[in-house]
Amino acid sequence: MNAEEAFKQVGAELADLGVWISRMMGSPALKDQTGKVFATLQRDGAMAFRLVRDTPEYTAAFTLPGASLFDPSGRGRVIKDWVVVPYSSAEKWVDLAEAALSRPR
Repeated sequence: MNAEEAFKQVGAELADLGVWISRMMGSPALKDQTGKVFATLQRDGAMAFRLVRDTPEYTAAFTLPGASLFDPSGRGRVIKDWVVVPYSSAEKWVDLAEAALSRPR
């Protein structure tokens, strides 16, 4: 399985919760029932999740090897409520997506 297939699997597993696959800034993204993006697949095969800083899930995500803050521009302008998790930790993506989905916006 590659990163795109793993991403699609996350979307399929959360479909019963009203999650659907769309696009954000040209990248595949997961949206909630209201149409807000809470996770997105990056070109490098990592996935970014809106976990909200200072939550247990946010802290736990940073214990995964290679996890980092989301910098969509690549210019050092991180979005502090988003965490990027590499494909090497794809087995955690469903749990992280569920946590991102349940976070208030």
